[in-house]
Amino acid sequence: MDFINKTAIVTGAGCGIGFEMCRQLALQGATVFLNDVDASLCKSAAESIAAEGGKCIPLTGNSSDESFVTDMITVAVAQTGRLDIAIANAGITLFGEFLTYPADSLFKVLQLNIGGSFFLAQAACRQMKRQGTGGALLFTSSVTGHQAHKDLAAYSMTKAALEMLAKNLVVEVSRYGIRVNTVAPGATATERTLNDPEYATIWSRITPMGRPATVSDIADAALFLVSDKAKHITGQSLVVDGGWTATSPSPF
Repeated sequence: MDFINKTAIVTGAGCGIGFEMCRQLALQGATVFLNDVDASLCKSAAESIAAEGGKCIPLTGNSSDESFVTDMITVAVAQTGRLDIAIANAGITLFGEFLTYPADSLFKVLQLNIGGSFFLAQAACRQMKRQGTGGALLFTSSVTGHQAHKDLAAYSMTKAALEMLAKNLVVEVSRYGIRVNTVAPGATATERTLNDPEYATIWSRITPMGRPATVSDIADAALFLVSDKAKHITGQSLVVDGGWTATSPSPF
């Protein structure tokens, strides 16, 4: 129970990797505020974790909205008195060829992937500074922030940006005892990817470890980075991809 008496916020957590992060945090003792833009999904996800014995509170809203992000932290602190962990997991992937990529798609990706993560980190650091007890931030990046990937110029750019943001915040917030890292998942079996019948087959073939990641694989790494076991790790990105970035064969 590494997270007893800790308060955590995780965005984009109604399903997939974010949900598993919330689940593991809650089952290891944290009070978790689970955010998703889909109200019914947010509620059912929190109820599912609570049914397993974890303390999980749903917070429905758009995590790219600065005022909503501030409200999330206000609610969390009002209920628990503190904020220890903030995980900016929310993001969208909009595929498209670079030469014809539409402006509205670009701005949507930028607003959520970069803007939402920036605002959460900013508001969380303000609260952690006031507390005077430090804390841990985590951004969900991607292997596409390390390796080129067809039709993902906009998405890849945002993920590389998050890794640079984590490095830059080391200069800004380390003096307050706040650590900032990123986890960079490779191909991962989630509700979304499993809708593609060829996904697991393709990624099992081109991943050196012989399979795509599970959501638990990613959440295990994330929890390490926000735990006291990583208390001297900051400004780093942990790639969890079964070795794919070492060889980088294309799935196309």
